Amino acid sequence: MPAPRILASAAARGSARLGALLVALVSQSGCAVVGPDPTWELFKAAGGLAATAVAFGPSQASQTVYHLHATFRDVCIEYNPQTQVSDVVPTLQAELRSHGVESRVFERFTTPPQCDIWLRYTADVDWGIPPFSDRYKPYVQAAALTLQKTNGMVLSSSQYQLDTAMGVGKWAPTREKLSPVVTALITGFQN
Repeated sequence: MPAPRILASAAARGSARLGALLVALVSQSGCAVVGPDPTWELFKAAGGLAATAVAFGPSQASQTVYHLHATFRDVCIEYNPQTQVSDVVPTLQAELRSHGVESRVFERFTTPPQCDIWLRYTADVDWGIPPFSDRYKPYVQAAALTLQKTNGMVLSSSQYQLDTAMGVGKWAPTREKLSPVVTALITGFQN
């Protein structure tokens, strides 16, 4: 009768995996004490993991305006010194490059003659303590991007706004927040 032995072996492996999962979940909840009711501890741990997943969840572009225009291969980024997150400009450059657009960064109020298209941005930053940390960190809570010709004509614009009700994506990396916005800015398609 090999079938019952196989089932018992599979059940033992499943119990071991469930036990390992429970230990991992409880260790992620921030609570080192396991109470007398393991089911309750599992729910607490799952809640902690769900909150963390929401905090790092996906973001999307909003309020995209796109006017038909000729394609372009390079853009000048107007550096905004009021943005307090250091990875905004590198993120913009990496995302533009992923769409086949090269970029250069210039200080405000400089207009090199070879820049036909400008990317101007603002980013609102807030501070908070991310999950599994004890230090305050800045995070992008809103951003607005605008592509303009040198004469000021707007080609496209798009925004990122943190979901303040649920905090979805609050602690996601800046690149994950701005990627859909740059895509909407370049293609006109909002996810």
